[in-house]
Amino acid sequence: MAVLITGIGELTTNDAELGKLRDAAVVIEGEAIAWVGAAADAPEADERVDVEGRAVLPGWVDSHTHLVFAGDRTAEFEARMAGKAYSAGGIAVTVDATRSASDEQLAANLRRHVDEAARQGTTCLETKTGYGLNVEDEARSARIAADVADEVTFLGAHLVPPGADAESYVDLVCGDMLDAVAPLVRWADVFCETGAFDEAQSGRVLKAARERGLGLRVHGNQLGEGPGVRLAVELGAASVDHCTYLSEADVEALAASDTVATLLPACDLSTRQPLAPARRLLDAGATVALASNANPGSSYTTSMAFCVTTAVLQMRMTIDEAVWSATAGGARALRRDDVGFVRPGARADLHVLEAPSTTHLAYRPGVPLTAGVWRRGRRLTSGFASKW
Repeated sequence: MAVLITGIGELTTNDAELGKLRDAAVVIEGEAIAWVGAAADAPEADERVDVEGRAVLPGWVDSHTHLVFAGDRTAEFEARMAGKAYSAGGIAVTVDATRSASDEQLAANLRRHVDEAARQGTTCLETKTGYGLNVEDEARSARIAADVADEVTFLGAHLVPPGADAESYVDLVCGDMLDAVAPLVRWADVFCETGAFDEAQSGRVLKAARERGLGLRVHGNQLGEGPGVRLAVELGAASVDHCTYLSEADVEALAASDTVATLLPACDLSTRQPLAPARRLLDAGATVALASNANPGSSYTTSMAFCVTTAVLQMRMTIDEAVWSATAGGARALRRDDVGFVRPGARADLHVLEAPSTTHLAYRPGVPLTAGVWRRGRRLTSGFASKW
């Protein structure tokens, strides 16, 4: 069945040829976009939906989340707001709760958060393992995630479990754990940071994952300058995420590479770190993505709109740059060209705003502006009439 979405006041396509369109229309057939152009030129369709001058953009592509978890870290957040510094060690609290939870509990919690994100316009979402930290729990986390998320990343190298020897644990990650998880995931990640894994350990994990055919991602440069960016670029990782503290050499390396700098502003705010240097990266020519880093400890939000708003108001990104980074940028970080764009052949993922332009995302901070969402051609929610 073909669906014509018309009356679009402003259409953000992220496509170089199509650009940003006014008084536009889109035709969906099945799970894909079949036609894009001026509303006056739109073909006939089985169903007609008039969005009455609202803005439409691609669905958010959230390329960095940690949503297979159980438990709560409210006390840690309260302590941090009272002045306690953030450290990677809090992850162990979530590990204990996740190991104790049933498959059904983990799956229900994951679906709840994915549904929450979808209602806010997120139509493509990556999530990671990393709260199991043993073979059995990492493998079941991957199985649960694969049933729900668009993209799944193995993050067994999230933290050395309390009481474990670091080198022996890296051996386990590179051996039995990767063997168990590799068939279930597309990506592997490592937390290359003080308090987690050093450069040599991170390199071992990434190279072992690459040998098993997995794409690479890196958590790096969150708590200070370090080897994360350099390692990610040298190994051809699709993205290096956080990028809060960057040297000039890091910025230059990212600008000269295909590795995407994924910025996580909600996490920077929650951990009271400086915001990542988005303007420096963009001006140097690096590719930037924005993601939520949704997790129970350092960034408990699924709101990509909040990340976009923060990027514009506090990180000196333009509206167009921030929207691109939260859609096409996220797609680039996932090495995908079927999402993050509104053009023929792309997946039919659309986000309708209760506003005439994307500028309102920053102009009206904190206001819920999602009026409707299509994911894979299926309408999830809307606040406007369907005209048959």
